[in-house]
Amino acid sequence: MLKKRIIPCLDIKNGRAVKGVNFTKLVDAGDPTVLAKKYINEGADELVFLDITATIEQRDTLYSTVQKIAKHINIPFTVGGGIHCLEQAKNCIAAGADKVSINSAALSNPKLIEEIAKEYGSQSVVIAIDTKLQNKQWKVFANGGTKETNLRTVDWAKSAVEFGAGEILLTSMDGDGTKDGYSIDITNEVSSAVKVPVIASGGAGKKEHFSTVFQQTQATGALAASIFHFGEIPIQDLKKYLSNKNIKIR
Repeated sequence: MLKKRIIPCLDIKNGRAVKGVNFTKLVDAGDPTVLAKKYINEGADELVFLDITATIEQRDTLYSTVQKIAKHINIPFTVGGGIHCLEQAKNCIAAGADKVSINSAALSNPKLIEEIAKEYGSQSVVIAIDTKLQNKQWKVFANGGTKETNLRTVDWAKSAVEFGAGEILLTSMDGDGTKDGYSIDITNEVSSAVKVPVIASGGAGKKEHFSTVFQQTQATGALAASIFHFGEIPIQDLKKYLSNKNIKIR
């Protein structure tokens, strides 16, 4: 069984880390490089960098910011936002990313997953899925959560893996920023349906939320932002808590 991972997320807008609720009401959370250094010192297992407005603004990822962060970290580093072709994925890897996360571009061109996986291996391709409960069905959203698709979340997750995705980053838009806990039902459904690691995202507010998602689903990673950015839950304390719950962590 894979050991569980604690993963801080840097949502980036205009070069700054930001955090909102349900993908709206963004507030400044600090300098991403400073935060990245902090997470290294605290024992984070991985780091995710998402340039959340790159796709909407139709521009490339902020490669210079990626480079700055990459210089200071020694843990797996996933970068996403604005990656629409193999060349942009190459630029992210060249800037210091270990893995690239694609979302909207994969929805419009699933072959892109295959192209990146062929170039760098499936382990370097993370499919980010933004999902929301609509009429009792979990649906996939594109363009930074602004555009509903007709895809059922679990169906898209399975298709993405078939195209070569090596990991799924599953974000519940309903849970995002609420601190009410991860969306266990869809996380369990997706993590049970695919044979690649799944990262739960959206809703972490207290230590119990992490133990619940690890105990009640097959997710191997749990991602959070604001509770780490603003020092509400130190990563060392969280790992000690999970270890005391007999949850195997890195």
